[in-house]
Parts: sequence; C-alpha cells; structure tokens
Amino acid sequence: MTIFLIIVSIVLGYLFGSIPFGWIIVKITSGQDIREVGSGRTGGTNVSRAAGLWAGVLTALLDIFKVTFAVLVATWLTGGDHFAEAMAGALGVFGHNNSLFLAKRVTTEDGKTKLQFQGGAGGASSLGGALALWGWSVVYALPVGLFFLFIVGYASVATIGVGITLTLVFIVRAAFYNGPWEYVIYGVLVTLMQAWALRPNFERLMNGSERIFDKSLRGRLRARAEASTEKS
Repeated sequence: MTIFLIIVSIVLGYLFGSIPFGWIIVKITSGQDIREVGSGRTGGTNVSRAAGLWAGVLTALLDIFKVTFAVLVATWLTGGDHFAEAMAGALGVFGHNNSLFLAKRVTTEDGKTKLQFQGGAGGASSLGGALALWGWSVVYALPVGLFFLFIVGYASVATIGVGITLTLVFIVRAAFYNGPWEYVIYGVLVTLMQAWALRPNFERLMNGSERIFDKSLRGRLRARAEASTEKS
C-alpha cells in the first residue's frame, strides 16, 4: 500500500505542477498566448512581459503554491515519507516545465509527429516544493533569486541560482543537522531540470545576447541610458 501511495503522490505532483497558471492569467488579462510572447515560457518573468508586473507576481505565487500543495498532499497520503515528498515536489517542477495541459503535436524535420510539452523553467515552482519540504530553505534561496532577477536582471541566472542554493542548503542540513538526504535528491533533480530548460539561455549568456529583465535595476538603468542617448 505504501508503494501505491508513493506512486499516487508522484502522479498527483506532476498533475498539480502541470497547471499552467501563467498561460491562464495572460489569456484572461490580455487574450494573448504566453507561448508566443518573449521566451515563450509560462513563468512569472515572461508573464510580466505580456501582462504586467502584478500578473507576473501572481503567476509566480501560484506556481510556488501549486508545488507546495503537491508536497503537502504527498505528506498526507504517505504519512510523511521523505522520498514521496521529494519526488512529488520534483515531479511538480517537472510538470511546471513540461505541462500536460500545454502539450501539442509538432512535425519534426524528418516528417514525423511528436508531442511537445511546454511550460516554465522551474524557478518559482522549485521554491514551492522546498517551502513544503523545509520552509527555512526558502529564506536562503529566495534572496538569491530576487537579487539576480531584480538587480542583475537575468531571470535564467536567478532560476538556476535558486536550484543550486536549495541543493546546498539541503546538503548542509542532511550532513550536519540530521536532515533527510531525500531532500538533497529533490534539490539535485530540480537543478538539473532547470539547467535543461535553460540551455538556450546559457548559450545567450555566453555570447552576450541574453535578455535583461526590463523591470530589474539593470534593465531600468539601461532603458534610461538609451532614452538619454536618443534625446541627445
């Protein structure tokens, strides 16, 4: 029965994570398909490009809490099995990045058809899982993400920074404070999923063409400098 409940927890984690709140919010507020705006992702950063800052904030919060909920459901179903909790959280992030509800058929160059799954990059959703696993982990990871997003201006670096920080926090907690090593698995898995989703962004970072978040300090300063140059 325990194995069955663990499997149920994992499946539910994926389904909860798949809820495309960013797509829904942009569709309601602007009528656009978020997949056709900016990076095409459904996370809060891209939603803010399509529908404004507060729509992005709402999306980020919902993306956080959908995975928090997935982990809490796993805790309830399994009586606190750490492996079930970690995997439900990881599958929640996987669902966010590869939403079942945004799957579509595409034709490849060789003429074959396949299902393509779309979603976000896993920054906010990974915080959501960590919030349920050990709430204090967010105290360390959230400032890292906010710094790279709103000061440095790179959403991709903010996302991977969150994943790496969570992994390090769970390692330290397991090694020195008897925390569950299963939570380290969660950190590693979500970081790998983020890195996979962000492959194009890393290429742009390397060649200097990565998008700067326009609502960041760096983005605002650049916009002000460009406006000043145009006036002169």
